[in-house]
Amino acid sequence: MSRKTRPWLFYDTTSSVCTTCLRPVEAKIILKDGQVFMDKWCPVHGPERVLVSDDADYYRLCREVYVKAPEMPERFATPMRHGCPYDCGLCPDHMQHSCLTIVELTDHCNLRCPTCYAGSGPERLTHRSFDEVLAMLDAAVASEGEPDVVQLSGGEPTLHPRFWDILDAAKARPIRHLMLNTNGIRIAQEPGFAERLASYAPGFEVYLQFDSLRREALMDLRGADLRRVREDALRALDAAGVSTTLVVTVKRGVNDDEIGEIIRHAQGWSCVRGVTLQPVQDAGRCENYEPARHRLTVSELRRRIVEQSGLFTAEDVVPVPCNPDTLAMAYALRTPGGGLQPLTRFLDPTTLVEASRNTIVFERDESLKDQVFKLFSTNHSPESQASCLSELMCCLPQVAAPQGLDYRHVFRVLIVQFMDAQSLDIRALKKSCIHMALPDGRMVPFESHNLFYRDGRQALLDQIRGELDAQHALRRVALPGARRDPITDCRGGRRCACWGPCCCGG
Repeated sequence: MSRKTRPWLFYDTTSSVCTTCLRPVEAKIILKDGQVFMDKWCPVHGPERVLVSDDADYYRLCREVYVKAPEMPERFATPMRHGCPYDCGLCPDHMQHSCLTIVELTDHCNLRCPTCYAGSGPERLTHRSFDEVLAMLDAAVASEGEPDVVQLSGGEPTLHPRFWDILDAAKARPIRHLMLNTNGIRIAQEPGFAERLASYAPGFEVYLQFDSLRREALMDLRGADLRRVREDALRALDAAGVSTTLVVTVKRGVNDDEIGEIIRHAQGWSCVRGVTLQPVQDAGRCENYEPARHRLTVSELRRRIVEQSGLFTAEDVVPVPCNPDTLAMAYALRTPGGGLQPLTRFLDPTTLVEASRNTIVFERDESLKDQVFKLFSTNHSPESQASCLSELMCCLPQVAAPQGLDYRHVFRVLIVQFMDAQSLDIRALKKSCIHMALPDGRMVPFESHNLFYRDGRQALLDQIRGELDAQHALRRVALPGARRDPITDCRGGRRCACWGPCCCGG
């Protein structure tokens, strides 16, 4: 008798949240027809299948090869009590420190983008107080010691009434690299604005919203034709010599056919150090968004870079080891003629690349492995990218590196996929390295912040926590030999952070 088999391969288990009620649910990862899906099941709202990757080989590469030891923050600010993602702050169960910390200055914005994870707009007039902003900067320092990258965001951060004071305060702290996330309107329209920004270099960068070169796509994503604004902003930043990254919110069927064109456009500006692609997610104000139609995975964007750029191959766009499920990166070097030369062309393929597996072989050289992991991380400034690249090249037996390599030669293409309720994989969330700093000292992963910790969501979070507390209390009563509540039963009278040994030794 032959047994029936399922029409897919079972790869792994994980956990997630129900897209409808945001309660914790079990999930399994399956491989089917070369694609990867997460199958979720909620006892109330039923089953759900979510596309995780359209390239099973790339997914396995992320999971099985590009893996590094978790790096801890300097401190954990919240205890483990309810389980991920309901304890964020960071709790001891989180597996990655903050490569990039976001500090939101304001809810106010001079645009009302149909796609805005923060739901900002002209009608929202709330600014964080100066003291709150200082507390958020201090939270980043307390968590990281010397934060690699701190990004000032919003809303539109340049509209904060004490914007320049905040820049001064940030530069006065031990922050290695400061980044400004902006739509560029003030840079484009106010003479001298870019020059004043340039005074904060080195260790300063503009993260410039740049979604499309076409009016129709900009109207869909931003609600305004911003082509002239973007070009005027770039012209001002270029003249002032301000390091800049172009940030593209990518939506299937709207601007995902422009990726190669935007990369080529970026090459024409000496101030641009790279392009970041962020596929749209269901967070904040996300109008006219249908997941089945508009959602894009990392593997899909990776393939579009290869197909459209005419420059990068699939082997050039590799997973970022700190969180390979959601991040991928390619490096290139600017050539004297104004072109780009992918990084992997400078690396000895016999040392790094195993053609049959299309992956970097780390096992042969631990120092090389460390250098690659270091380079392919999100925690770099333009200056540190160049330094790290030089170090990697020095480790290799054969390198055709340009003389006098510095940050002006480095060009980076980065994919950053932020998960939403539909795509949330708790295993990947535990490795999130992009965190929101809060005035109370917490550092909350970006995805869980959008789901549970942003305006108006605290009531739902409190409700779910109450349900979980009630379940845990029943289990402690019903099960003989149940462990004590680590929060309330510490013999030393102090709050314990996890289910491990009490801080008092009990």
